[in-house]
Amino acid sequence: MQTPPHTETEHEETRPACVLVFNANDPCGAGGLSSDVAAIASVGAHALPVVTGTYARDTAEIFEHFAFDEEVVAEQARTLLEDVTVQVIKVGFAGTPENLTAIAEAASDYPDIPLVAYMPNLSWWSEVQIDLYLDAFQELVLPQTAVLVGNHSTLSRWLLPDWNAERAPSARDIARAAAEFGVSYTLVTGIPAPDQFIDNVLASPQAVLGNVKFERFEAVFSGAGDTLSAALAALIASGCDLGEAFTEALGYLDQCLGNGFRPGMGHVIPDRLFWALPADDTDEPDDESSGPASSFEFPPHDTQH
Repeated sequence: MQTPPHTETEHEETRPACVLVFNANDPCGAGGLSSDVAAIASVGAHALPVVTGTYARDTAEIFEHFAFDEEVVAEQARTLLEDVTVQVIKVGFAGTPENLTAIAEAASDYPDIPLVAYMPNLSWWSEVQIDLYLDAFQELVLPQTAVLVGNHSTLSRWLLPDWNAERAPSARDIARAAAEFGVSYTLVTGIPAPDQFIDNVLASPQAVLGNVKFERFEAVFSGAGDTLSAALAALIASGCDLGEAFTEALGYLDQCLGNGFRPGMGHVIPDRLFWALPADDTDEPDDESSGPASSFEFPPHDTQH
């Protein structure tokens, strides 16, 4: 029997956008690929998870990480990219410089696909491993990154190691430092603000493009950064411009944290499926925010490796 030619159906025209995600498995579900899949699905996109390795951890701390070989990571990505139309690539924790090389090479073959990169806190790792990983990330991934996401302290220590001013670096200072490696936009989270608020700022090297403030939670969370970056990637993939994706992703994260739960004896985990809980009569918390006023273009990343 001869296979009939493929024609686009109405169902396919309305199918969800696809996000190719590189990240480690997290057995406790705080972050990693399980966080990515849940967050991406919650905002209406489809996750294509590529496993870079696995943590050995509980809800309180990370004890070890076991990385996959770079050939395994590369083959997972290659087979997906040759089959599925991908709207956005999200890079989480890759585990080794070799895996970052494999990811960068895969992304460089698709320069028109925006890449969202998230840099987690790596303080659980050895200094030698951290330095090698961050150097490789700067050289290989940042030149292809449309949006870099990370906590203020993590990004400032990484990108501005020689900062010696009396004031802490601003989000725009961090965005300027990231731009030196090719990053178009930087989303800096966890910036201390007056009156027990936390500020989250989207910036380019030229300007602060928007901010969203939330009241500080009296809890320690694991997985907030993965949740935010995955939601941001999925919203961009689904057709939102960066300004809208920024405010929507932070609003989603706020709800996830507000409904967080503690499955073990460690930290609180964001509830990425809070919207599936039975409705109650409580009002949604107000947030102090000023979103970006215009859309932003993602330049193609044509860095070759």
